Amino acid sequence: MSGPLDSPGVREHGELVAQLTDEVAAWLPSQRWFAGKDRPISAVRPLSWSTLLDGDPLLLHVVVEVEQGDRREAYQLLIGSRQAELPDVPHSASIGLESGLTCYEASGDADLTSCLLDFMSEGKVVDGLTFEHEPDAELATGLRAHPITSEQSNTSLVYGNQYILKLFRKLTPGVNKDLMLHRALREVGCRHIAEPLGSISGELDGGPTTIGMLQRFMPDAVDGWVMATTSVRDYMAEGLPPEELGGDFAGEAARLGAAIATVHADLARALGVEDGDQDDLDRTVQAMLARLDRVAASVPELVPYVPRLRTAFEKVAQISGAVPVQYVHGDLHLGQVLRTLNGWLVLDFEGEPAASFAERAALRSTLRDVAGMLRSFDYAAQQLLVGQPEDPNDTERAMAWSTRNRDAFCDGYARVAGRDPRDQSDLLRALELDKAVYEVGYEHANRPDWLTVPLSSIARLMTDEGTS
Repeated sequence: MSGPLDSPGVREHGELVAQLTDEVAAWLPSQRWFAGKDRPISAVRPLSWSTLLDGDPLLLHVVVEVEQGDRREAYQLLIGSRQAELPDVPHSASIGLESGLTCYEASGDADLTSCLLDFMSEGKVVDGLTFEHEPDAELATGLRAHPITSEQSNTSLVYGNQYILKLFRKLTPGVNKDLMLHRALREVGCRHIAEPLGSISGELDGGPTTIGMLQRFMPDAVDGWVMATTSVRDYMAEGLPPEELGGDFAGEAARLGAAIATVHADLARALGVEDGDQDDLDRTVQAMLARLDRVAASVPELVPYVPRLRTAFEKVAQISGAVPVQYVHGDLHLGQVLRTLNGWLVLDFEGEPAASFAERAALRSTLRDVAGMLRSFDYAAQQLLVGQPEDPNDTERAMAWSTRNRDAFCDGYARVAGRDPRDQSDLLRALELDKAVYEVGYEHANRPDWLTVPLSSIARLMTDEGTS
């Protein structure tokens, strides 16, 4: 990125950037990828900017610091402006009119974003931003991009059904974990990732930071969440046992478990494994308890479960023997996997969006990923029940689908890993309950109608394990 706005050589569009920040403060909360919707914005300050295309149209890359009370976070924006013609972007992209220019968030402007791929192909450095392709990667140029509208925490652009560029909206100093782990997995020949092809980097807080990552796009891929929920829909409509259903998902769940075990093994081979000690277990317990207290303070419906949840979390500190820890996905669920003609692919190794940089970078038990996927099977099973009158028969059938696919996933994982994650029941249950507590907080703040999904899972997990 370019330096501060008052540094030599970067003043030409500085007035425009400074004026836009007032508009950005009102515009940001309406963007899906903005992570600060839980509190008001007190200030927005431009940290740096770069001119990617000059003239008409104009394309700027801007990094702003968003202040929300005691929280300060950096976000990247692509700012476009035109005089000769209006941009072909949604009205919601408009940020404001300054100095007679039409200014807008430009990730949806295919005429402007094509330059990002071209710059990576050429290996250019543009006004402080470094565009690189990976070793031996040969990239096509001149392709137009369209954004994937379903993404939430970042923005991804698809170039001609060949490449996908993820722009990391919230920036932290250093190499992004997603890029780091994809590179490591490529080096050991992992079959369950989309090949990394390029990157964009700049500078934040005096050090390098990842802005974007380019990967091979898989046009034949199907989202795991879509596949699973389609199976649930058919199962609930047909009235057959899940094993007799034409769209039974259990076979895919087992193959997915095997794929996740393979990715874990490849990460261990590439980056190593360590033995966690008692301090690691204690820190895990304290993090779980802190989250529990924080969520229970704002969600009254969770309060009746707090004593039993606390007991389940505290049991983790009593686990004997070393617990292996390594790099893991960190935010694994059915929406983070794709089924291609050649098998399952795993996406988005960035980690839990709400977690701090240190938390996302920490080594974890592989059971954390297993627990995340088990929670996702529960969500898939229950999504048709949300907002419907309570029906014990429907609930029983949904849980039968969930149980079958959770078991199939663990069976597939165990066949490859050589160990069954269910054998570590205290740790796995605690990790799953901790994820459910996180979901309670999320649903309470964003989708209150869905609150019954994690709450019912908490009740069932405790009953199944005899802790009620």
